[in-house]
Amino acid sequence: MTIPLEASILGHDKLIERFRRGVAAGRLASSFLFVGPPGIGKRTLALKLAQALLCETHPEEKLEACETCAACQQVTAGSHPDLQIISKPADRSFIPMEAFIGDREHRMREGLCHDISLKPFCGGRKIAIIDDADYLNQEGANCLLKTLEEPPPKSLIILIGTSEPKQLPTIRSRCQIVRFAPLPTATVAQLLESTGRVADPKEATQLAELAGGSLSRAVEFSVSETREMRDKLLELLSSESDAAQAVRELNSFVDAAGKDAPRRRQRLRVLIHLAIEFYQQLLHTLTGRDAIGDPAMIEAVTRGRVSISDVEVAANCLERCLDAQAHVESNANQATLIECWLDDLGGYACGRS
Repeated sequence: MTIPLEASILGHDKLIERFRRGVAAGRLASSFLFVGPPGIGKRTLALKLAQALLCETHPEEKLEACETCAACQQVTAGSHPDLQIISKPADRSFIPMEAFIGDREHRMREGLCHDISLKPFCGGRKIAIIDDADYLNQEGANCLLKTLEEPPPKSLIILIGTSEPKQLPTIRSRCQIVRFAPLPTATVAQLLESTGRVADPKEATQLAELAGGSLSRAVEFSVSETREMRDKLLELLSSESDAAQAVRELNSFVDAAGKDAPRRRQRLRVLIHLAIEFYQQLLHTLTGRDAIGDPAMIEAVTRGRVSISDVEVAANCLERCLDAQAHVESNANQATLIECWLDDLGGYACGRS
């Protein structure tokens, strides 16, 4: 059985063909940096590439996986001896240095840099996938640099992040950049249906329109509570409202995630990302372009132009949202962050800041 990558990963045919040509010509680079919005298939493509390159049934130049051999099944299970996957622990702000060079008792005898230097167990390649590369700090990056500069033979390292500016210059300069575009709305809708997340085609299309090309965002908006909060936040951003009530509602929405800190942070990320989208679209209209998005977003932007008609004010609001996004990742206190963030946005809109 042959499973072409294009059949298992929708929306990225050109990127897959680029990798297939590189493998067939024997010119596949050793280090790649995948960048693009969350939830568009970067990690999935990295895993499928690993599966195709390690498949025991098909030669790697075909870049196809049978998905039935021992190697393919081990990649799916995350247990292949020649594949290492690293990501940020939920309770940490950065990927720990130990993930690359081992703890103090096993320095340079464990971790990615040690493991990828070993001869492949199955005679093919050694592959490492670094998810959450946005959370590489200087310490972790320094541990990785030598491996990126002098990669072992037949090794492949794939780092996955959301944007180039979030990566340290020393990392960017040592990787080939692969830029992922948001998925088409029709593709997101198709994935929602095919994965069984949404049964109604009309609802799938509506969620896809809200998602901005991201499957993970579409899944988030499939929760009615999140859609309702989206409408409330767009109303808040686009018109004058009771700031204290807004703070209470946003805190209540985040608190509804329970005591699990990662889930709470994810809810706050959703809110801040929505505000970023709003101000981006507002800037588009203030500079003579049309707003894009679903009807609710376009309507909110139209209202917002009445209270925020100055490009500099809209830009300041956008910058404040980006700051808030960074504060979420540094584990800032939720209640304080929300209150200060909304107060600053209101201050810009009213000319207080």
